[in-house]
Amino acid sequence: MSMPRNMSGKSADQLCPCGSHALYQACCQPFHKGTGAPTPEALMRSRYTAFVLGDSEYLLSTWHPDTRPKELGLDDGPGWVSLQVLSASERGDLGQVHFRAVYSLESGWGYLEEESGFRKLDGRWFYLAGKTTEGRLKPGRNEPCPCGSGRKHKACCL
Repeated sequence: MSMPRNMSGKSADQLCPCGSHALYQACCQPFHKGTGAPTPEALMRSRYTAFVLGDSEYLLSTWHPDTRPKELGLDDGPGWVSLQVLSASERGDLGQVHFRAVYSLESGWGYLEEESGFRKLDGRWFYLAGKTTEGRLKPGRNEPCPCGSGRKHKACCL
């Protein structure tokens, strides 16, 4: 597997971008190196991290063959800053994850919310497709910062 384009700035002993509060090396890195994700939520988190790191090879390899695009360009993608899993479930070989991913814009913040479908094939989970909505966030000064720092917006990224 090739090294993701942004990996040079990401050390394995840093927190994982997926929001788990675990170190990258103990969280999403094993999946990026070939270990199968045990749940649809773990796969979705590792795919979010791959978007953050620019690892299109991993994203394509974890996309179900029936819905996988031929190529995936990430060069013009947004600056992903935080992830919130709203719900996750699995039943047999099917899974679903509802999440919201926040990204930065020159003029503020945006979000992508998706209800993603997953299917297990030959013992491994794959992303099928999702229903997405996008919008702009306008946090107040005293609300939590959208970057996921846990600090108030006025004391962080305002």
